[in-house]
Parts: sequence; structure tokens; C-alpha cells
Amino acid sequence: MNVSMWKKALQVIPHVEKAEWDRLDVISKWLISTRAAVLIMTFLSGAIAGILAYQQGLFNFVPWFLATLGIVLAHATNNLLNDYTDAARGVDQENYYRAQYGPQPLLHGLMTKRQHLTYSAVTGGLALAIGISLTFYRGGLTLPLLLAGAFFVLFYTWPLKYIALGEVAVLIVWGPLMIGGVYYVVTGIWDWNVVLASLPYALGVTGVIFGKHIDKVDMDKAKRIYTLPVLLGERLSRWTVLAMLAAQYLSVIYLVAIGFFSPILLVVLFALPAFYRILPIFFAPKPLEKPKDFLEVWPNYFVAAAFFHNRRFGLFYLAGLILSLIIR
Repeated sequence: MNVSMWKKALQVIPHVEKAEWDRLDVISKWLISTRAAVLIMTFLSGAIAGILAYQQGLFNFVPWFLATLGIVLAHATNNLLNDYTDAARGVDQENYYRAQYGPQPLLHGLMTKRQHLTYSAVTGGLALAIGISLTFYRGGLTLPLLLAGAFFVLFYTWPLKYIALGEVAVLIVWGPLMIGGVYYVVTGIWDWNVVLASLPYALGVTGVIFGKHIDKVDMDKAKRIYTLPVLLGERLSRWTVLAMLAAQYLSVIYLVAIGFFSPILLVVLFALPAFYRILPIFFAPKPLEKPKDFLEVWPNYFVAAAFFHNRRFGLFYLAGLILSLIIR
């Protein structure tokens, strides 16, 4: 076991050479190859759903834990399939963006195709097994939600990302599908107010993927991958991200104003310093070289800024929900 590597892989996507990779335990390899550092975004979706269920006096730990574990494993499966599909289609070749910010297991020779598919099959199989068990447990909408999740896992990388639907898919998945879906599995109720309450967080996750696609807009354009930033252009895309991040705060204020949320949720305003900190980044085009004071992994730039804000906003959002429970 290499606990220090587990911790590192949950915080960043570490660069490793083949010799070091061969010495790692299977959990470390899984965490690195699934880009586990970004799985926190999915866990937070499950946590938000659980707290909303608890507020209604309908929380049940076992289905919540299984549903949350299931969506995390589904996200991990998507990341594995993303790398496999892009490698098979030749997208990640020629020093493509994905190959720069972290190890691409296939491209960098860390795993064979068979090993990569084995990781994908085991991870996806576990997610599917959890989904099937929850379908028998809850019934109702659980099967349609499971099928929708499987659709996005299998087809996000291709063709959705190629036809400017990837960003829309992320908004749907991290909002209504994950938060609304986990809430349904736990409570047996599909609540459109919960779907509305999922948007403040889902907008932040969508901002992260938008930032990633802005970072590689020229590369994607050259490879005919028509993400929304490719269609909108870098400048308009940068302003779109800022609009989405601002909408996170406005949506919380709205939900407080209509009485769905306690005023305690205004604690998310403490994330505004993080928003102000990244404003200068989105006001200007991406620099050609890494700025001296930029501490994130290059060439991550807009995505790193959006992820920094989303992590800060998500934690305050979660804290606000927990505090409202305690005070209530």
C-alpha cells in the first residue's frame, strides 16, 4: 500500500514514470488512471442530495451510500473510457492537451489496452451492479435514471463532446441526474425543487468542463472536435463561464428568497473572494506560457481556475446545507 500516493492522487493528477508506475499498488494505479482528484465533484453531488433528503426527514444511509458510490464509480468509468476512446481515435497523440496535464495511461505506456479495458470493465461493472440493486430496491424511476446515466457514461466522449453537447450533458448529469437521482433513490420522491436546488452546484461543474474546453480550443478545432468553446470562440466562452459562476450565487439567493432554502445558505457568499480571485484570469486570453505565479499544473489554466472556485463554492454550499440542519 502507498497511502501517500493515494492522498496525492486525490488532490492532483500526479505525473509518474513507467518505473514508478510498476511499483505502485493497484489502488494507486486506479486513482491515477481514473483522475480521482476530480471525483470529489461527483461525491459532493451525492452529499448534497443526502442532505436535502435529511432535511425532509427521509434520509436512509444505505441507499444513499450505494447511490453515491455508484455515481462516483460511473464518473470514474467515464474517465477511463474517455482516455481509451480518445487514444483509439488518435485524439491524444501529438502532445494533445490531455497528455500534458497528467499521465494518459495508454499513450504513455503505463497500461496495455487489455489492462485499461479491465479497469474500465471492473469499475463500470461495479457501478452497474449497484444501479441494478438499487433498481430492485426502489423501482419506479430508478431504471430510467440508471439508463440515462449509462447513456452519458458511454456516449459523452463520442459523439456528444464532438457535437457541442458535452457541456449540456455535464449540466444535466451533475444536476438533475445525480442530485435529483440520488435524492429519488433515497426518498422515493422525484422533487422538482430538488432539481432546482441542484443547479447552483451543477453550474459550477459545467464551468469546470467549459474551462477545460477553452484551454484546448485550438487543439480541438484542429481535430474537428466541436465543443461549445470551439463554436463560440475563446472570448465569448470566457464570459460564458463567468456568467455561469455568477448564476451560482444568484440561484442560491433566489432559492432563499422563495423560501426553499434557509437564509443560512447565503454562507456561499463567503466563496466570493475565490470568484474575485479568478476574474482576472477570465478577463484575458490564455497566455502562451505558464505565468510565474501560477501554481496549478500547466497547461490547465481556465479549468484550474474554475475548479478552484467550484471546490470553494461547493464546500460552502455543503456547509450551508449542514448548518441549516443543525440550526433547525
